[in-house]
Amino acid sequence: MDDITVLGVGNTIMQDDGFGVHVIEKMQEMKWPDNIKFLDGGTLGMGLLPYLEGTTRLLIVDAISADGKAGDFFSFAGEEVNAYFSHKISVHDLGLNDLLAALSITNKPIKETIIMGVKPAVVDLGVSMTKNIEAKIDETVEKIIIQLKKWHVQPII
Repeated sequence: MDDITVLGVGNTIMQDDGFGVHVIEKMQEMKWPDNIKFLDGGTLGMGLLPYLEGTTRLLIVDAISADGKAGDFFSFAGEEVNAYFSHKISVHDLGLNDLLAALSITNKPIKETIIMGVKPAVVDLGVSMTKNIEAKIDETVEKIIIQLKKWHVQPII
């Protein structure tokens, strides 16, 4: 059975940049099998290495800098993950790129990495997300659950 980590990243004092962390908080309210963990990674970057060692599949939830309008949903897998990190917008994105590189050379590299999230409306000092982006949390949770089911994991009812 695969060990799966769903990692929320972002800065919760930079408004919509904290989207990934807020999604993880919502998912932690559900009951899950023992082979899956939900991790609030904040902006730790390489500091997350010990928490991800042994993970077979990794799903990262983040505020996504991409073309489109605020609130648009994005999902990247395979080589798209590398392309995503070639357009870094924040310090935690830089740290995540280094983290994924370090994980790829461990004794048990991650088999699959997916990044999901929405385009933020506002990334500025403040603890509240904009209403448009906050409204995307439940929709993103549902999309993550769909992906987890593809990995043969679902919430326990």
